[in-house]
Amino acid sequence: MSIDHITSGADSDRNDDHVAVFNHAGITDMLVLDGASSVAERDYIEPDQGDVSWFVHAFTAALEQTLGAERSQADSVIAAVESLWSRLAHTMQTSPAPLHAWPIAALTWLRIDTQYGISRACLYSLGDCKSLLHTPHGGCVDLDPFVNPQENIVQAEIARLRAEGVNTAAERRARMLPMLRARREFQNSAPAPEILCLRPHGAFAPRLRQFDLEPDTSILIMSDGFYRLVDPYGLYTDATLMDTCLDRSLAAMLDGLRTHEATTGGTGTQAVKAADDASAVLWRA
Repeated sequence: MSIDHITSGADSDRNDDHVAVFNHAGITDMLVLDGASSVAERDYIEPDQGDVSWFVHAFTAALEQTLGAERSQADSVIAAVESLWSRLAHTMQTSPAPLHAWPIAALTWLRIDTQYGISRACLYSLGDCKSLLHTPHGGCVDLDPFVNPQENIVQAEIARLRAEGVNTAAERRARMLPMLRARREFQNSAPAPEILCLRPHGAFAPRLRQFDLEPDTSILIMSDGFYRLVDPYGLYTDATLMDTCLDRSLAAMLDGLRTHEATTGGTGTQAVKAADDASAVLWRA
């Protein structure tokens, strides 16, 4: 078994993604967290690190304390968030932040449990990270073919702004800020959150998948910033992205991503942000 992982901010100042790998009692836990860019006017919890970066790191540290073969991934996530909130509640009550400022993140958690020579994968997904499986016969399977319903709304608004002549990422974001804040408030108050948040109002609603792993299988989990190599840039398909990651390295792929963004201006008119934080973990049997 081998594991390659990488994380990189869209610029050198801040990275709201996070990657972690933990090993315990025959189990390997691999996490990719993609913190949603803040839509607040300032940071309220951790001004130096930034609220979103603080959240993905603090959650991961809390989660590590819950890990054990006897506890499910779903229960571990709940326990970690409850632990985090118990330490933060007083601060949030004495220095309240508007609901749109509360940090959220996408989370994909791949657990590989190997017992008696048999490996079983458990995939826990909140939000829009991507997960691909490379079969021993060279096939590629999308393990979590999730389509974010909000994306169509965002794309429609971007198209409307383009028609008005608004084409830069900064201008787009400024015009879309009320919509983005309303969406963030909804995500932080949903009765069954489909995203990782600080104080859920009900049980999380993850997408779960379990399956046995054949020898010579590989799995790639990544943030949507890394997946931009496929969508929207179109430099690879799912299959060729997986093949190239296996042939080269995640660092080489990240270099290619940043080079493309630097020479083409990133997504241009296709997204709110011209470039995004990018993270990935590649597991090989």
